[in-house]
Amino acid sequence: MSEDYGVPPIEGNKALQAPELAYQPRKAKNYNPAIALIGAGGITAAHLKAYQALGLRVTAISDIVREHAEARRDEFFPEAEVYTDHREMLAREDVDVIDVATHVNIRPGLVREALESGRHVLSQKPFVLDLQEGQDLIDLAESKGLKLAVNQNGRWAPYFSYMRTALEQGLIGDLNSINVLCHWDHRWIKDTPFEDMRHMLLYDFAIHWFDICSCFLGGAQAERVFAAAQCFPAQEYRPASMASVILDVPGVQVNMQFHAHMSQGSEHSVVLSGSKGTLRSRGNSINEQSTVELFTEEGQALQHLDGHWFDYGFQGTMAELLCAIEEDREPSNSAASNLPALAAAFAAMKSADTGLPVVPGDVQVLESY
Repeated sequence: MSEDYGVPPIEGNKALQAPELAYQPRKAKNYNPAIALIGAGGITAAHLKAYQALGLRVTAISDIVREHAEARRDEFFPEAEVYTDHREMLAREDVDVIDVATHVNIRPGLVREALESGRHVLSQKPFVLDLQEGQDLIDLAESKGLKLAVNQNGRWAPYFSYMRTALEQGLIGDLNSINVLCHWDHRWIKDTPFEDMRHMLLYDFAIHWFDICSCFLGGAQAERVFAAAQCFPAQEYRPASMASVILDVPGVQVNMQFHAHMSQGSEHSVVLSGSKGTLRSRGNSINEQSTVELFTEEGQALQHLDGHWFDYGFQGTMAELLCAIEEDREPSNSAASNLPALAAAFAAMKSADTGLPVVPGDVQVLESY
């Protein structure tokens, strides 16, 4: 028997020029409306820093703790008005776009109020805990001719955005598999409210990967989801720190592995395999992952990317909403485009609890997370 039985010889791959693709956030040409922010918690520093970098106008900030709103105002938009009652802010006639960045338990109601006041809305993620409530908000926005987008900022992480665009342009043909490996140190959640999330990993963090995989799939939806999550004896926080997810999609299989308690040797990789080639990105950090490789029969290309997840990501979500308003179209990060990812995430949590595969949509309401 040949010594290389079953192992084809490795041949040199011709180096190719990487295709130039539009992966960076795109600003609206002539639309720079007044934006108001509801909620001034920790993540909103990333929101406001991104809007500042884009030259956007934030004219009002509301938070029930006045000092939080004032701190955000003073750091990023000193001319903005501060409110402790969002209803007073919504009474202003000069605000066109509302960024709702509160906790999900109260966020859908605030999104509804903003839409009913006639404003376009960017909602923080995860969008809702009830899929029907999410659909109702989508229907409300449509009935009023308004745009409703979700801050799934991972879509504009440079490597995700480049891979998404390459896939849309057919550079690797028809997609047949997605493989995600995400190993990092998430111990910062110790002694924070995130420790109270039973499915912190699948609910709060992995929603980015459910969402980007939904984008890669281009509308195709999983027929079933299987997931497992567990702790290990020496971990330092309460929720499960390790999880695996399989999405069965007709003609495509999605595998995701997460380990959120690696103190050394963090790694993140994404591999998209298609009928005509492969896209791969890997690095030591989800934020600073600066290359994408493209493999085809013609050869191999390496694209170096500018920017990071935490700048382009938060710029991209709002910039895309403003472009959509200006161009009178649905934003690519519309709430409607996010519902399939939420359905898959809800199914994964149920599967992790039961040990059984779950059909997306069978879990309509997330009672606990």
